[in-house]
Amino acid sequence: MRSVVIFCTLLIVIGVSVARYADKVLVNPTGNSNGSNAAATRSSTPLTVVSPSQSSASSESAAPAKPALPEIIRMSPSSSSSRTVTLRSDDRGQFKVEARVDGRRMEFMVDTGASAVALRASDAAKLGIHPSSSDYTIKTQTANGIGRAALARIDVIEIENIVVRDVVAFVHPDEALKGNLLGMTFLSRIRFVHDRGRLVLEQ
Repeated sequence: MRSVVIFCTLLIVIGVSVARYADKVLVNPTGNSNGSNAAATRSSTPLTVVSPSQSSASSESAAPAKPALPEIIRMSPSSSSSRTVTLRSDDRGQFKVEARVDGRRMEFMVDTGASAVALRASDAAKLGIHPSSSDYTIKTQTANGIGRAALARIDVIEIENIVVRDVVAFVHPDEALKGNLLGMTFLSRIRFVHDRGRLVLEQ
């Protein structure tokens, strides 16, 4: 009877020991619970691979943006496009010039006191301008006194490289005008300077 009790007691002790050992194996099969938990933490965190270009881009985006520099425009010096003609006065202090009127050469005297270009009727006829007697309705004052003129329009007057287009002119009877006058309907369209016996025309 005693041997049976002792045997049962040994079985109980062995069973308890086996149960405890089985619990330890199930909870920590590798025998290191801390190491396992750390490994699980590392494996659960995804790794991000940053290439050098992405790294530099990230650092550039993090840096404050630099203000854009204003564009500098350098203007190249422009070549002079003005055209000049220099006239010299004659012995009487008058400035005479040859001009092309609608392609035909004509002599003029520069007259800043004349309100318009003035043409003798005979010279106007060479340009195809033939005013009738009824066209002489404009009252004028010339060196020969008070007279009347006809209104005309010239397509172009050229003095060397100076060109003025669509010029108003007055046509005078030949006996009222000794010569053609280059008046202000031309001169007001350009620049002119009178200096010590010279007259400089500029366009």
